[in-house]
Amino acid sequence: MNDFDALLVRVLDQARALKIPVSAQIRPHVTVNRRAVTRFGCCIRWGEAFEIELSQRLLEAAEGACLQTLAHEALHTCPGCRDHGQRWKAYAARMNAAYGYAIARTGTCQALGVPDVRPERYRLVCQSCGAQFCRARASALVRHPERYRCKCGGALKRVY
Repeated sequence: MNDFDALLVRVLDQARALKIPVSAQIRPHVTVNRRAVTRFGCCIRWGEAFEIELSQRLLEAAEGACLQTLAHEALHTCPGCRDHGQRWKAYAARMNAAYGYAIARTGTCQALGVPDVRPERYRLVCQSCGAQFCRARASALVRHPERYRCKCGGALKRVY
């Protein structure tokens, strides 16, 4: 089981070694979110302070996946980096080059070595190539598949 608090200290030291201006107001305790299914981490701002939250799924993940996710969230504490803009991307590129991370705007279960446990309530299939599209929510795609096309140009049909 990963010790998120110790890993956060390590990531912050790495960022500061690269002169990346991560906030000094990050709460030292990483919160574990037991309900997060579609995201791995979150950076929450409380006034001038920040709290980093990680998904419970990362407790059993490889240490590298945890470090990478913590680094991603820590970069959001830098001035001008609340989004995934050019400044955030530049800091992420520096961390990636120095420490071998693959910090990106989004991560995948496969890339982080975490089992995909997202619920699949709806499935659509391309009538031309057979590509499948799984969704957990009744989005516009699910409700009106006739308005959308597969990347191959085929029509989509909802299976369930």
